[in-house]
Amino acid sequence: MGKHALGDMNDNGERFADLCGLNNLVIGGSIFSHKRIHKATWVSSDHVTENQIDYLCVSKRFRRSLQDVRVKRGADAATDHHLLTAKVKLKLKRIPVEPTGREKYNVSALRDQQAKESFSLTLRNRFLILQDMLTEDTNVHTLWEETRDAIKTTCTEELGPRKTQHKDWLSEDTLQKIEKRKQKKEAVNASRTRATKAAAQAEYTEAHKENRWSVKKDKREYYEDMADKAEQAAHYGNLKELYDLTKKLAGKYSKPERPIKDNQGQIIIDSEKQLERWADHFEELLNRPAPSNPPITPEAKRDLEIDCEAPTKEEIMCTIKKMKKGKATGPDGIPAEALKADVETTAEMLLPLF
Repeated sequence: MGKHALGDMNDNGERFADLCGLNNLVIGGSIFSHKRIHKATWVSSDHVTENQIDYLCVSKRFRRSLQDVRVKRGADAATDHHLLTAKVKLKLKRIPVEPTGREKYNVSALRDQQAKESFSLTLRNRFLILQDMLTEDTNVHTLWEETRDAIKTTCTEELGPRKTQHKDWLSEDTLQKIEKRKQKKEAVNASRTRATKAAAQAEYTEAHKENRWSVKKDKREYYEDMADKAEQAAHYGNLKELYDLTKKLAGKYSKPERPIKDNQGQIIIDSEKQLERWADHFEELLNRPAPSNPPITPEAKRDLEIDCEAPTKEEIMCTIKKMKKGKATGPDGIPAEALKADVETTAEMLLPLF
């Protein structure tokens, strides 16, 4: 019970307060300061006696969520009680959602020749173990699952997950300086005397200045290096790398929406009318009358010979080499870079499947 309640407490009020105390409840109508007319929840038949007999209780856990509790006398409810309302502001806890997307591997590590050789050796060893497990009665689905798991396990062990670093221009030296600055801050907070705190604060200020200078230097060198790489990519015709670098240098850019116009050329602002205009446009575009003179397509003089035999190892290797890098993985979650790291071993693993 707060200090802003109305009236005198009787036996029922004592029992109600005990009930709230045992259940860790807060009586909302007694903790906010209001006029008397905004506290009274009941009025007698003579319209003279008013009292507070209706309450809104919340758990003490949500006490801060309760913003206000007051009576709304204007509500026409055909009763001798007034409408009691509360203003509540809830802060809901975010429930962590399990990632449903496919795992992304650090395929950029395969640019290093040593890492590529280690990946190929591990993949080859797993393929040898897989060959020993195979028999003539092995189901093709089981064989595919074992092959897929072998490649993905190798990617996990040798490449690891791709890390998302928002400020990837920070060098290792700068990260160490940031860690030292954190230690200086902890020393300032742990100081007990004025002299030690002043000395620790001076050391922290010096570390902060050095840290800021190092961050600016790394950022400048990072963008200069990216500009050089963009020039080299443009020189050698590597458009994908040029596009990615230009996007990083330009920062976030949102393309403005093009205005949608009606048949009279007037701009449509309402979203529902825009959708209706799109529907009309595609209805006119797709519902065309049949051509009056349809083309006559003659039958083929001979059927083409299609090779339905299983592909050879050389054909599989040729197909793997033609795969483009930097593309999203399929349902199997295997990146093209992992298949192209050791083309011969990958072809040997896929050949029994076909």
